Amino acid sequence: MKTKELHELTVDELNVKLKELSEELFNLRFRHAIGQLENSASLKTCKKDIAKVKTILRARELAAKA
Repeated sequence: MKTKELHELTVDELNVKLKELSEELFNLRFRHAIGQLENSASLKTCKKDIAKVKTILRARELAAKA
């Protein structure tokens, strides 16, 4: 997911996206543990997307306080 696309979302939409990504990461980890994950790079991509969403949420939280 592109960072520019994430910046266009509202806080509520970002929270929903974060929940979806967390569930996806859980499923990827589960599939990796039982040996059904074909592309292990998707784990890294999912983690990076979660970090992007959390960074944007934190930046908006700090901007709201200032």
